[in-house]
Amino acid sequence: MKRFAELFAAIDQSTKTTVKVAALADYFSDAPEADKLWTVALFSGRRPKRAVTTTRLREWASEAADVPLWLFEESYAIVGDLAETISLVLPPNPTQDDRPLSYWIGALRQLRDMEEAERKAFVLECWRVLGGTERFLFNKLITGGFRVGVSQKLMTRALAQATGKPEAELAHRLMGNWHPDEMNWHALIEAEDASADASRPYPFYLAYALEAEPETLGDPRDWRAEWKWDGIRGQLILRDGDYFVWSRGEELMTDRFPELARAIDHLPPGTVLDGELLVWLPEADAPSSFNALQARIGRKTVP
Repeated sequence: MKRFAELFAAIDQSTKTTVKVAALADYFSDAPEADKLWTVALFSGRRPKRAVTTTRLREWASEAADVPLWLFEESYAIVGDLAETISLVLPPNPTQDDRPLSYWIGALRQLRDMEEAERKAFVLECWRVLGGTERFLFNKLITGGFRVGVSQKLMTRALAQATGKPEAELAHRLMGNWHPDEMNWHALIEAEDASADASRPYPFYLAYALEAEPETLGDPRDWRAEWKWDGIRGQLILRDGDYFVWSRGEELMTDRFPELARAIDHLPPGTVLDGELLVWLPEADAPSSFNALQARIGRKTVP
């Protein structure tokens, strides 16, 4: 897990997007394929389920660190993060375990089928052989609490740099309910995918600030003006019997707006609408604020 820990540290310790993209692109260029697949899954929110209760982890960590449970609990209250507290109180490990991320994911998933004594022995052994950052990540994974500050857009940008594939195609490949157990790196990222072409948006026809006075534009009757709506600029694409919704930042948002699937029944195949995506309730005289869109985008699932 050392290579994955190095990637996590590089991302976690920087606020610069360019640094994060470079670290991810470097990782996706040379990491083992199984590790790359699980990294994409983890960064997309596809985390293993919790295998051990936090109560048991606190008890086992207190025992392994040879500190009273009350002292461990006091330390936890100060640190505020269980995974970090455990990684800090355990004795340092002078050795370096070189088993890959995919091994540890597989091992964690077997924990649920173990008896508690066997489960405890396994966790204690993992803590013994892993280094500080690796322990922290192991603890995050075992509690189901792994999260990292990487957006889907940032990850597709890094994948594009590493693979040479267009960002729009990669975003399409990563959408949906795929799982690493049912997929490999080649099938997810590298294999030919004709459906990716069907989803690809046109370049956005964006508005720009005037570089001269309005009078230089000529006769107003030659122009058409519209309001600056408080929404999301996007494209709705209807191709091959399916629909796709893209933001102007080239982020695929189809699963956020299932209502737009109805457009397939009313518009001819091949239609592409480029405009502002708004929330406009039937009884309202004007569209809702941008906050309504933000709430929808921020939801984990949309019925």
